[in-house]
Parts: sequence; C-alpha cells; structure tokens
Amino acid sequence: MFSFVFKLLINLRRFIDAKACYGRYIQTLTSVNSASSSTAQSLTVSYLSNSCGLSPHRAASVCKYVLIKSTDQPDLVLRLLRANGFTKSQIATLISNQPQLILAHPEKTLEPKIEYFESLGIAGPDLHNILCVNSAILTASLKKRILPTIDFLRGLLETDENVFFALKRGPHLLSCGTEVLLSNICTLRAHGVPEPSIRRLLLTWPRCLSRGVHFLEEVVREVKEMGFEPTGKSFIYAFYSMSAMSNLKWERKKKFLMSFGWSERDIIMAFRTQPLFMTASEKKIKQLMEFYLTKACLQLPDLVGSPHLFKISLERNAMPRCSVLDVLMSKGLIKKDVNVVSALKMSRKQFENKFLAYYKEDYPELVQAYKVETFQGFGNKM
Repeated sequence: MFSFVFKLLINLRRFIDAKACYGRYIQTLTSVNSASSSTAQSLTVSYLSNSCGLSPHRAASVCKYVLIKSTDQPDLVLRLLRANGFTKSQIATLISNQPQLILAHPEKTLEPKIEYFESLGIAGPDLHNILCVNSAILTASLKKRILPTIDFLRGLLETDENVFFALKRGPHLLSCGTEVLLSNICTLRAHGVPEPSIRRLLLTWPRCLSRGVHFLEEVVREVKEMGFEPTGKSFIYAFYSMSAMSNLKWERKKKFLMSFGWSERDIIMAFRTQPLFMTASEKKIKQLMEFYLTKACLQLPDLVGSPHLFKISLERNAMPRCSVLDVLMSKGLIKKDVNVVSALKMSRKQFENKFLAYYKEDYPELVQAYKVETFQGFGNKM
C-alpha cells in the first residue's frame, strides 16, 4: 500500500514538473512567434513604403491584409511591373488596391495575364489604367474568370476593338464575371430592351451592368414607371442615370434640387427631357444654379425646361458665352431680350457663327470676352 502511494506521488510530481516545463515552452514559443510577427510587420511597412511607394499610414493599414517575411518574391513582382512600364505611382496604386499582388508569383500569376491583354491590343498606358482601376484582375484566374468574360463580351460586342473599348470604360467587367453580366442582360431583354440598346449600354456605361441583379431590376421598374419605354432611345440614358448612384444618393440629390425651389414634378419633367442631368454632381448643380439665376438672369422654369444646361461647363461654356452676349448688348448689336437659353444650348460652331463671326473684326473685344472664365452678370441689361 505504501509502495503504491509512493509511486503515485512520484508520478504526480513528474506530471507537475512536465506541465510546468510545457508551460514555459508554450510561453517561449509564443514570445518567439510574437517577435517574429512584429519583425515581419516592421519589414512589411518598410518595404511597402520604401520600395512600393505607399504612404507610411497606408502601408501600416495594408499590413492587415499581407505580411512580408522575405523580400525575394516582392522584389520579383516589382521588377516585372517596372519592366512592363508601370510607374512608381501606378505600382503604389496597384499594391494599395490589391495588397496580395506583392506576394504573387510573377511568372505564373502576373506575366500570363499581361501577355494575354497585350495579345488583345490592350497594352501600355491603356493597360496600366485598366489595371489601376481594377487591380483585382491581376489576382483573378485567367482560365476561370478572364478568358470566359472576354469570350462572353466578344459574343455581344462582336469585335476585339469593342471589347477593348468596353474594358477601358468599365474595367470592373472582368471582376463581376459572366454570371452577373448574363443575368442583367437577360433582365433587360425580358423587359423589351433591344439588342442595339444593350450593346450601346455595354460600350458606353458598362459598369452599370456589373451591379447586382436585384438592384438592376428595381432600376428598370422605376424607369418604366417614369414613362420611359424600353424600346425608346432615351431608356438607356435614364437607366444609366439611375443605376449610376444609390437610392440614398438619388433621394439626396432630389432634396438638393428642391432646396432651390424645384418640385417633385419639376424634377420628373426635367429627367424625362434629359435623364443625364441627374448625373451632375451636387457641387456642379449648385454652381450652375447660382450662376443661371443670379448672373444669367434666367428663371427656374427655364432650367426645368432645359436640363441640358446642367451638362455644360460653367467655365468653358456658360461664362464665355454670356460675356460675349453682354458685349454685343452693350454695343447695341443684339436685342437685350436675346434668348440666353438658346445661346447656351447651341453647339460651339453654331454659337461662333451667329454671335462672333460677323462682329469680331469690327469689335476685337468680343474675342477677348470669349476667353474669360468669369462673368459678373447682365445686371440691368436684360
């Protein structure tokens, strides 16, 4: 009995000693791993900042997604990118947008995709811009994602030139995949949108077709409720205008217009006349509203009836033209009740032929007025 108890005590002692030893081992291992992780983080921040061109703050943030333990592979990635003409700022953009790129295998992951795009005629600055906008392309599967999407786009757009054009306009097409594109295109077809309109949409505003199918379905429904026929030419403009922003942003922009006295009916009328006017930023709308109402002496109904006025440039169009009209009125060469809206909506050639060509030799100040980027207003001349 005594012998059994003695052996039990000895084994218990050995167990306690082993547990203590194991605890010290785990503590040591944790300390080593912690130190190793800290070293890797320090190396990552330093490498991303000094070699890749990221700001220290952005480099520290990127550490959450990628950890560089050796610079061998990253050095090869940077060498490949530089050899293909990417600038330091473009490399910084690529790595910042897609941190995993710095650990990619250059020959297996990156080079085949760059070579494939070049075979399509997408190279140099065009390729750089596409990849900087959608850096995820370089980490996507060439066989499972990129090739099927290109083949799908070829089937719709018919030529590589059109595919190239669509990708320049919407690099995100390569990320959303054929499933999303096909679902959205089928939805448009089901609502009666003709193939030429779908192709034009894909060429001009491709990103709106990469949105979720439920969102797209809702946009189509709302556009139809506003009176746009899917077979009409203006349908895709209205569709793009609404799909280019979230519902929250759309409602915020409506409230912004209402703060200038627009009614809900005014907004719908203007939108049906020129759907793209709603794509103007709030900043631009504010600047143009203030200019038209206070300096160009227009009234709110003028703007509701001619929403095209929100698509022109204040500095390059509205101010110079109003300045020319102001000089002509001051000389008595045109009537003071000239139609300013009509003058602003004209093409550049039409405006110059009507208000500059005939008078500029006798009144050289008109040429100078046409170059101004400021306009104080018509004042009492209107």
